[in-house]
Amino acid sequence: MSDRVLTEKTEEDLWKAYRKTKDDAIRNRLVKQYLPLVKYVAGKLAVGMPQNVEFDDLVSYGVIGLFDAISKFDPGKHVKFKTYAVTRVRGAIFDQLRQLDWVPRSVRQKTRELEDTIRRLESQLGRAATDQEISSELGVTPKEFEKIMLKISGTTVLSLNDVWYAGDDNDRMTIGDSIESPQGRNPDSLVEKMEIKRVIIEAINELPDKEKKVLVLYYYEDLTLKEIGAVLGVTESRISQLHTKAILRLRGRLTNVKRGIM
Repeated sequence: MSDRVLTEKTEEDLWKAYRKTKDDAIRNRLVKQYLPLVKYVAGKLAVGMPQNVEFDDLVSYGVIGLFDAISKFDPGKHVKFKTYAVTRVRGAIFDQLRQLDWVPRSVRQKTRELEDTIRRLESQLGRAATDQEISSELGVTPKEFEKIMLKISGTTVLSLNDVWYAGDDNDRMTIGDSIESPQGRNPDSLVEKMEIKRVIIEAINELPDKEKKVLVLYYYEDLTLKEIGAVLGVTESRISQLHTKAILRLRGRLTNVKRGIM
């Protein structure tokens, strides 16, 4: 199909034509059209990541997700492609980062130790633990605790995107999805997923107020950590720490629930 013909077609026509023919020229046109979306997602995720993680690499990983999204997107489900593609692009980036194992082993160990401590402490307290209580349980000073948080901040962004429900290939659910409230669920599994979603939302609602605000602003309002810092009147590094603590609390609280449901 010629470039001129493609240019004259509406987006709806392009999708119909691609679904019917799987023409590479149409697919490439769609890739080009949605490449800015990949760069946007990559840019958002690049904030707070270690220096060895290059933005261009994130874009490359995201393009793989974009190809996958275009291949599997069904316009008949009445879901906007951008909404569908963001999940696929983000997922492809996370999948590749996991394979590369870009987080140093020492940081992984410290993250697991902190997560286990928070889970155990909050289970005993029946509420969210304070920084002082966590640092005391770890046997470190508040300043040392802050240094630990700075070290692991930026490595836990994957956590909210771990799959907590896997239905068919187009129907996955993550903790982040519970905030985003996606549409187009498979009716056959709606009840089960609504229960999972209820448990996750309940856990999020029990987070300290600032941590809950950070999650909502980051995953629902789509703000960067820097923008959230401006909204809340604190530094970007502080927002990164709040984000990290929120995720560690959720992972700790939901680990046993996940095992029971999955």
